[in-house]
Amino acid sequence: MKKLKIILGILVVIGILGGIYGWFFVYNKPHRDYENAKADYSIVAIDCYQKYASLAEGTENIYTGKMLEISGIPSKVETSDSLCVIVFVFNEGMFGDEGIRCSMLPGHHEKAKLLSMNETVNIKGFCSGYNGTDVVLEHCSIVRK
Repeated sequence: MKKLKIILGILVVIGILGGIYGWFFVYNKPHRDYENAKADYSIVAIDCYQKYASLAEGTENIYTGKMLEISGIPSKVETSDSLCVIVFVFNEGMFGDEGIRCSMLPGHHEKAKLLSMNETVNIKGFCSGYNGTDVVLEHCSIVRK
């Protein structure tokens, strides 16, 4: 009976220490600084879209989950209450425009709204993949204008 109490006491201490570890190092993990992160790949916007749209083998594994810096001429800027998206349109699909959609970080909303639609721009963002119509980049920032 004494051994059982000791074993239970050790398990309780290990559980408490595991909970503390989880709280400090997993739950309170700092967010990634997307604006200052280094791009894993630099690519022309049309090339990025064509690789995903053609379902080139390995494209999903290469770019998805990575920081990309794309360059190209944007087609339009879409805004809503708290969201600003720069859109590169490369194809007209059954359900509308297809291309690359870059959701901007809040600090870059005004820069995005002032973009000229006939100048090349470099945008850096986290690639979350291809949804069948668009390549989706999140947490984007304008690198050069």
